Amino acid sequence: MLVIPGFTGKDTCDGTTRRDFMRVGGSAVLGLSVLDLFKASARAESSAVARGDQGGPGFGKAKSVILIYLQGGPSHLDLWDPKDQAPEKNKSVFKAIETKTTGLKFTELLPKLSTVTDKCTMIRSMSYTPVGLFNHTAAIYQMLTGYTTDKVSPSGQLEPPTPKDFPNFGSNIIRLKPPTEPVLPFVMMPRPLQESNVVGKGGTAGFLGKAYDPYTLYPAGDDMDMDKMSRVKTEDLQLRSDVNEVRLTRRASLRETVSQGMPELEKATSKFELNGYYGKALGLVLSGKTRDAFDLTKEKAEIRERYGKNTFGQSCLLARRLIEAGTRVVEINWPKVANSDNHSWDVHSGLSARMKNQSAPMLDSGLSTLLADMDERGLLKDTLVIAVGEFGRSPQRGVSTSGNENSDDGRDHWPYCYTACIAGAGIKRGYVHGKSDKTGSAPLENPVHPTDLLATVYHSVGIAPDTIVYNHLNQPRELVKGNVIGGIIG
Repeated sequence: MLVIPGFTGKDTCDGTTRRDFMRVGGSAVLGLSVLDLFKASARAESSAVARGDQGGPGFGKAKSVILIYLQGGPSHLDLWDPKDQAPEKNKSVFKAIETKTTGLKFTELLPKLSTVTDKCTMIRSMSYTPVGLFNHTAAIYQMLTGYTTDKVSPSGQLEPPTPKDFPNFGSNIIRLKPPTEPVLPFVMMPRPLQESNVVGKGGTAGFLGKAYDPYTLYPAGDDMDMDKMSRVKTEDLQLRSDVNEVRLTRRASLRETVSQGMPELEKATSKFELNGYYGKALGLVLSGKTRDAFDLTKEKAEIRERYGKNTFGQSCLLARRLIEAGTRVVEINWPKVANSDNHSWDVHSGLSARMKNQSAPMLDSGLSTLLADMDERGLLKDTLVIAVGEFGRSPQRGVSTSGNENSDDGRDHWPYCYTACIAGAGIKRGYVHGKSDKTGSAPLENPVHPTDLLATVYHSVGIAPDTIVYNHLNQPRELVKGNVIGGIIG
């Protein structure tokens, strides 16, 4: 029996146990079980990826994904689904304006985004009935993992992240569709997901293991520091705690040890291109393309101004640069704690001033420029871009729907109807999917659950949404129990 010492733990990053891989006894095992092990792994991945050749339009068109996660719950009524004929207590204080898409109106808060709606689909029928999901954290967890949580504290908030959590969608993607170049596979910025003191829930790889956690770029400075992205250095990028350069080197050493001592195993695994895999891993952080992507000073001043000289705008610009460098998934979390004031979408009070002077102008410049810039560069044809929050806001101002107090100039949480923006990778352009009722309270047509949106993301990158993964108890779980939104795919 060959025992390779010095490596402890339960699983390798692909789910194969270390015991299976490192303790190989007997020539019969070498000749059969190891090979079968890799064949089984290949079959599982093939099933996850290739099964979608029957998946219909849009399958596999996206090489990469940018999620603009508007944590805090933006008001659909005050941004992109105005109801100017609704009763006074419901309609927005902001005027409705025409967009480039016939029949689609935004409010006056989004003048720049209104000029690029010919590049995207607006889903106006996002909807779900909450099961303890009126707080931000639980709703964020559902939106980003596709699952509801089974553990909620007495306060109604979720417990902090644990290794038992369901994985963030990005972690699932980079596991099943890793990048083809030595670049950072999944980057999250410019701050963690957060409600009160619960930080990072829904933003980890959970039971997949830390090997699939995102690399996080959380620059120093508080949330009101709008200039912190200009001070970003590659040193600010945090390697996942158990996947540092030493560990990557040890992985390569492990492969070499196995290769030299067991030529039969080397032959059996040669088709799985382990040399390439470890070569990419070792080149990950030192890659010139990745390092250069973080240098925003290489962009023209005018393009940086177009994105917005603030944390959100410069995060959008950096996301584009990372996609150009080969990164598979970028998640931009709105740069403010979900349940907070100033620049937050959680407008229980002060909605008029906060949205007009703070959050909406940043969203308008950043998202509109990202869509236009990526389209001009040809990146939008194979990059999926989504902007969505965990819920919308209550149709009636000043009422309580989640136990919060709301002023006359405020709206509470509302998961029953809200809006998402999606573009790129075969998504219809200049299209509106679904329709809300006259007060923006509920969908009238084509309701879309958050799990359906996630299913569409997986489908777009070439992964069957019902692909099976195994949790911390080795129980089979589908990536997501949702349906692809066929109506938005061109």
